[in-house]
Amino acid sequence: MSFRMSTTVSFWILNSARSRIATLQGGRRLYSRNVSNGNHLKWRLFSRALPTLRNSSPCGGFPLPKAYRHTSTEQEDFHLQLSPEQVNEMLRAGESAHKVLDVDDGVPNSVLRFESNQLAANSPVEDRQGVASCLQTKGLMFGVFDGHGGHACAQAVSERLFYYIAVSLMSHQTLEQMEEAMENVKPLLPILQWLKHPGDSIYKDVTSVHVDHLRVYWQELLDLHMEIGLNTEEALKYSFQRLDSDITLEVQAPLEDEVTKNLSLQVAFSGATACMAHISGVHLHVANAGDCRAILGVQETDGMWSCLPLTNDHNAWNQAELSRLKREHPESEDGTLIMDDRLLGVLIPCRAFGDVQLKWSKELQRSVLERGFDTDALNIYQFTPPYYYTPPYLTAKPEVTYHRLRPQDKFLVLASDGLWDMLGNEDVIRLVVGHLSKAGHHKPDLAQRPANLGLMQSLLLQRKANGLHVADQNAATHLIRHAIGSNEYGEMEPERLTTMLTLPEDLARMYRDDITVTVVYFNSDSINEYYKGS
Repeated sequence: MSFRMSTTVSFWILNSARSRIATLQGGRRLYSRNVSNGNHLKWRLFSRALPTLRNSSPCGGFPLPKAYRHTSTEQEDFHLQLSPEQVNEMLRAGESAHKVLDVDDGVPNSVLRFESNQLAANSPVEDRQGVASCLQTKGLMFGVFDGHGGHACAQAVSERLFYYIAVSLMSHQTLEQMEEAMENVKPLLPILQWLKHPGDSIYKDVTSVHVDHLRVYWQELLDLHMEIGLNTEEALKYSFQRLDSDITLEVQAPLEDEVTKNLSLQVAFSGATACMAHISGVHLHVANAGDCRAILGVQETDGMWSCLPLTNDHNAWNQAELSRLKREHPESEDGTLIMDDRLLGVLIPCRAFGDVQLKWSKELQRSVLERGFDTDALNIYQFTPPYYYTPPYLTAKPEVTYHRLRPQDKFLVLASDGLWDMLGNEDVIRLVVGHLSKAGHHKPDLAQRPANLGLMQSLLLQRKANGLHVADQNAATHLIRHAIGSNEYGEMEPERLTTMLTLPEDLARMYRDDITVTVVYFNSDSINEYYKGS
């Protein structure tokens, strides 16, 4: 069976996009040009606006008095026909799965396996993800990193943050061994085992600079003379902030190498939000800076399913975040800290790595950019908001949550905001539970009726959709499929799914973001053993 993309749906999307905005390459929250009053240009970061978006915060999109023509094919030529097999192939291109091996003298790990996937909207994709084991502490780390203004900052954070965390958790003795090896030009102790690497490094030529800065960090930890090292919460907080500090200092350093200088500038002037989990036995810590999100799927003994949020979105809809910003800046700025639901009218997340335009003084920005950089060629975003008085306005300090795993905690979902813009927390839990039931991994008690998740309604919708596609083997793929293919009633629409997958590059970003998802499954038997042992 094959199906043809709805002419009505595709025409509506194309016409809506043409009348909305002219987009320029270079941002998760697109750098957009609002044309008014002749030649006056006003720049700001723009979040996608989808008329039928479900469970999302206000986008704050703005109409334009003048529309710019995109580079896509003409409306009458925009007819693409995909078979269900081709749709599945596109959705599953980025998926992966990994079973976690038993560790610690044969005791099963509390993590059973994980599944992940990524679907790009930007070209190149600006999201990153990583999974690694800390070889010296035996903890597992999972991270999702959502870039904006380019992919450089997200790539840097995905490659480097885990090392800072692993070093932060090392004992004084292990750090001494690391330093001794460096002093005697001997091999270092292995720090990480990557289970899912963040991708091809863009820093192959400048790795030595990053190792030098990591070494300075562990030297400072040695100077603290703490025998057992930092606790996990401290390690996460210090690592986030220290890496962000190093990113901003590296671009200020006098560097001879042109490649290093340019990459450092791109990293500092782009940005990335981050959400990462550290799991050691039954101890789960989640650190979040920005608007990625982590939630737990919990099944009680009576079969009822519920969602346990582990993070808060750091944006204008978070009252605690607004209060924090007001405490950190003069009362005279209360009316300008958040404008159009954005930090200084520019950026949706209120915490992020990089983005030195919202952290440095105007004088420092000017002095760095005047060092002969070709900012146009490097696609560097230069814009100072009109009410820029008391920087920094942005921080990479994470909010850390601790949760002691219980046998009823079945899975953890980490995802970039591209998923949460389309699906609510309970939608995600419902979909993963349905996926587990179909895939035969798990047998939830479907006789129960958890009204808060609408599980029975979802089963009816699933039965209705059974003939539309083969069941996904990967929960992350299943979530992405429903995020872009479901209508406002939670029903899968093949035509909508096909349309969203086949939008031309210059239009796709206007209706969805990059979506990155990792689903981590817990070993209930192992968690039970931990409690028996204690």
